[in-house]
Amino acid sequence: MTVAVLGATGATGRHVVSTALRRGHRVVALTRRAGTSAPSEGLDEVTWPDITDAAALARALPGASVVISALGGADKGPTTVCTDGVRSAVAAMEATGVDRLIAVSAHGVLETRDKSLYSRAVWANVADRMRDKETMEPLITASGLKWTIVRPPKLSDGDRIGKYRAGTDLRIRLWSAVGRADLAAFLVDEAETPQYTHAHPRVVR
Repeated sequence: MTVAVLGATGATGRHVVSTALRRGHRVVALTRRAGTSAPSEGLDEVTWPDITDAAALARALPGASVVISALGGADKGPTTVCTDGVRSAVAAMEATGVDRLIAVSAHGVLETRDKSLYSRAVWANVADRMRDKETMEPLITASGLKWTIVRPPKLSDGDRIGKYRAGTDLRIRLWSAVGRADLAAFLVDEAETPQYTHAHPRVVR
């Protein structure tokens, strides 16, 4: 496949790129600045400095089999990175006929924002980023794309474990987490063999 990755140089996006390349796929890495991806066979880096520029993104998508969004906002303060980026992605995909979108969101948004300890804790710590995810998701579900919105709990760094559990009704507890490398494996797995089209899977270790 040809996999277009938004947020390709971010903490999760880097793992998506390396996982897809390791499995023999061609990767189009969308980056804010040129030269931020290490050269690799099968990797095409495309500079996308303005995430509101849907036309620029559209020029990078012809031939893509799937778009994976691993966009993330700033650690502190209001952010609209995910919302703006996905708005551009939906428009670019509709213009170019690329119809498969897999986007990383977060458990605790919209109908999963409940009174659980996990939900209360995540909103207390990263509310701005959660609001960004909440305004992002409706842009995807209102589109005519074949979408999957992935809602992981807390993301952790470290070595790839090589396994994960996924499902639309997994119970998320205060201590639930998944490694970014294993989340990337799920994202590429879902790109290769779709199982959650028009669904909101959760992924935990």
